[in-house]
Amino acid sequence: MMVVRLRRGVVGETRRVCHLVPVPDVSETPTEITALCGERILPGQAELLSGFRGMPCETCLALSARTLSPGLVHAS
Repeated sequence: MMVVRLRRGVVGETRRVCHLVPVPDVSETPTEITALCGERILPGQAELLSGFRGMPCETCLALSARTLSPGLVHAS
């Protein structure tokens, strides 16, 4: 899973949230990537982050929680 954020100027500051994107399993650069929430991101529109920086996309987080690995435990 990758954490990406749209670059400044691509969208307004309030939409610059951290999205969760499955790592594409292709040998070539994809023409676009799609975040768990459905946000489509074109090459050059986003920056790859080493972790969450700022506000996370709430939809991406909610959808990722539904697919936790069996070894992970839901927070109570």
